[in-house]
Amino acid sequence: MSEEHIIVRRDGAVLEIQFNRPEKKNAITNAMYGAMADAITEAESSDDIRAVLFSSVGDFFSAGNDIKDFAAQSSGAFEGPRHVGRFLEVAIKAEKPIIAAVQGHAVGVGTTMLFQCDLVYIAEDARLTVPFIDLGVVPENASSMTMVDRLGHTRAFALFGLGEPLHGRDAAAWGLANAALPSGEVLPRARAAAQIIASKPAGSMRHTKKLMRDREALMARMQEEGEIFAERLRSPEAAAAFTAFLTKR
Repeated sequence: MSEEHIIVRRDGAVLEIQFNRPEKKNAITNAMYGAMADAITEAESSDDIRAVLFSSVGDFFSAGNDIKDFAAQSSGAFEGPRHVGRFLEVAIKAEKPIIAAVQGHAVGVGTTMLFQCDLVYIAEDARLTVPFIDLGVVPENASSMTMVDRLGHTRAFALFGLGEPLHGRDAAAWGLANAALPSGEVLPRARAAAQIIASKPAGSMRHTKKLMRDREALMARMQEEGEIFAERLRSPEAAAAFTAFLTKR
């Protein structure tokens, strides 16, 4: 699936997937999810690709799911296949290492996807937020598991429940990111790391990643979250939150 707001490029054995919707803070549409899922699937099926790198154009890494899509699903007006589930699934099941260059703020899935990455480099002044409760829904992408496992219950609950941001420096200190850097240094550092990963023995790398991740547990939690999320999308709370957000904008 081609999509103008997702740039997919090869750099040797690294496949880079870049958000390219800076005028909308790289909010992710259904078509963008489809393009990202296709790109990861391509990487998984190609022996010539050894690593995947996520990056973005502009000041934001990603503002998360496009709220207009959420509102359309909430009202029953959304038509056609939804690709978000396919993207989340292929990212969880991916055997190739995934690296993220987070040069700016990240919201919702823009944050939760980082917990599925193997290496993360982040801007010192980036702010990560997960406003699922504020939108009347629940966490997704197995983040109700991954965030607790990585950050601990109290920190994860403060992010979900209080809506507190996680700053780039703390993301590195707390174990989410490998390094917090000035924003201009994030992408070069991530690209260099991706090239190092791509130069390693591919079979050993694949097996090591598989041993480190419980894909079955992640998939089971994501499916559990997805059922509740779909139910919550149709709730009056979610409808009111989406309307308020779009009206404020």
